[in-house]
Amino acid sequence: MAAGILFIVIQTIHPTDVLSSVSTARWAIVHYLGVAMCLLSLLGVAGIYARQVEETGWLGLAGYLPFSLFYALTMAYQFVEAFVLPPLAIEGPKFAEGFLGITGGTVGEIDVGALETVYSATGVLYLLGGLLFGIATFRAGILSRWASGLLAFGTILPLLLSSLVPHPYDRILAVPVGLSLAWLGYSLWSERREKAS
Repeated sequence: MAAGILFIVIQTIHPTDVLSSVSTARWAIVHYLGVAMCLLSLLGVAGIYARQVEETGWLGLAGYLPFSLFYALTMAYQFVEAFVLPPLAIEGPKFAEGFLGITGGTVGEIDVGALETVYSATGVLYLLGGLLFGIATFRAGILSRWASGLLAFGTILPLLLSSLVPHPYDRILAVPVGLSLAWLGYSLWSERREKAS
C-alpha cells in the first residue's frame, strides 16, 4: 500500500528535470522517496505474487519477473539521482544534463552511453510486466479484480496517451498504477486480517 501511495506522491511533487533542480531539497526528497518506493514495491509485488503463485501460473511469473526487474533497475536510477547527481551537477554539469535528458527524452551534449538504453528497457519491463501481472492477478480472482484490472490498464495508459501529454505532465499518467498497487496491497492486507479473525 505504501509503495502505491509513494508512487502517486512522487508524481505530484517531482521537480522539473533541469540542472537547477538537482541541488534542491525537493529533488533530494523526491528521489529518497523514490528509492523507498522501489524497495517497497519489490517487497509488495513479491507478496502479491506469493499469495497467488499457483493460481496465476506461468502468466503470473511472466508478469512478476519483468515488473520486479523494472523496480530493481528504477531503484538504481533513483539512487543515482538522489546521491550521485547532485554533486555531479556541480563537478560535471554537462554529464548531469545528459543524464537528466534520459527521462525527458532530450539529448544532451555528452553521450551517457548505455544508461539511455537501460532506461528505455525499464519502460518495456514496466509495460510488459504490469500488463501481464495485472491480467494474471485478474484471472486468479483472489485479490481485487478492479485493482488488478486497473494495474493492467494503468501500465499501458502512458503508451496510449504519452503523445498527447508532454513531459513532465505525463507523470500524471502513472497515478492509476499507484492506485492499483495501493489497492492490491490493501486487498492482500485485508484478506489476511479477515483470516486471522
